[in-house]
Amino acid sequence: MAKNIQSLERAAAMLRLLAGGERRLGLSDIASSLDLAKGTAHGILRTLQAEGFVEQDAASGRYQLGAELLRLGNSYLDVHELRARALVWTDDLARSSGESVHLGVLHQHGVLIVHHVFRPDDSRQVLEVGAMQPLHSTALGKVLSAFDPVAHTEALEVNRKAFTPRTVTDIDAFESVLDHTRARGWAADVEETWEGVAAVAAPIHDRRRMPVGAVAITGAVERVCDDGELRSELVAAVRDCARAVSRDLGAGRF
Repeated sequence: MAKNIQSLERAAAMLRLLAGGERRLGLSDIASSLDLAKGTAHGILRTLQAEGFVEQDAASGRYQLGAELLRLGNSYLDVHELRARALVWTDDLARSSGESVHLGVLHQHGVLIVHHVFRPDDSRQVLEVGAMQPLHSTALGKVLSAFDPVAHTEALEVNRKAFTPRTVTDIDAFESVLDHTRARGWAADVEETWEGVAAVAAPIHDRRRMPVGAVAITGAVERVCDDGELRSELVAAVRDCARAVSRDLGAGRF
């Protein structure tokens, strides 16, 4: 069994101490509370400070939690608010479309699936919450890359692997796909990531009108497409779902 990394354990304990005690603590207080040598405590604090997780008051020299932790915490809360707001709408979308529905967010140069509603039939299915999907080939990834500048940059930086003969890997062709996605407001994946599978996705915006995620219908090509084109009623349903979740997040009308 792998051992835990002691320095990380100490850093985590330090952050919990700063979060749970007085608003600001001095070096001696932190070291004694965690039974650490002052030099060791100071080294960890200096590293945490450099990363923005801890701040030092210039006047007193005491330490407190930094703004970077607040940013990370808000990101965590945003994802959970997104999922909570989307639950009813994604359930309705799966029921009306008869297909699987995925909710995804940008994460580590890919799309993290944060919610998955099974196709409403008796077929065997695997829960994909926590799975990662590529930005350049999936409908979720392409719609995030089109509307989120950070996702766009990350999609250009990654290795755009060809999963099938239909996958778009050339940078100019990929930019053209994103331009088309912005113009129509939704993205498609027809056998670009998995043979025999098609998907359509639309962006979800928050109260600042910033893209915070995307919702997609995914299913077998023969059910989701007609003559190689995504069924218009499914495109409309996904867009309606995305707009509804966006409204619930305070984005107003889109």
